[in-house]
Amino acid sequence: VQLQASGGGLVQAGGSLRLSCASSTRPFSRSAVGWFRQAPGKEREFVASITWGIGLIYYSDFVKGRFTISKDNAKSTVYLQMNSLKSEDTAVYYCATTGAGTRYDYWGQGTKVTVLQ
Repeated sequence: VQLQASGGGLVQAGGSLRLSCASSTRPFSRSAVGWFRQAPGKEREFVASITWGIGLIYYSDFVKGRFTISKDNAKSTVYLQMNSLKSEDTAVYYCATTGAGTRYDYWGQGTKVTVLQ
């Protein structure tokens, strides 16, 4: 499984970006795709996830109400719509998938998001 993350960039605080995570293979219905982020000098943290089959969604508290995760099964792509961005959202965002297992074993290359105050 190969994942390609894209959509990062430079944005003013309060602005929006949409990240995409495209899978090279048709996902397993029980697999999940998660978005994670790592800010400079900080550990990687979970942002949101969605399962391919029934679309079960989880969000970290710090993005609830601002970020929306969604999927397009036909395109094998997961999106992360990020609204009301804050400077503390600045990070490299990674997508990952569990594949046929339960751990996030497959990772994309990351896309950088910079939010200017």
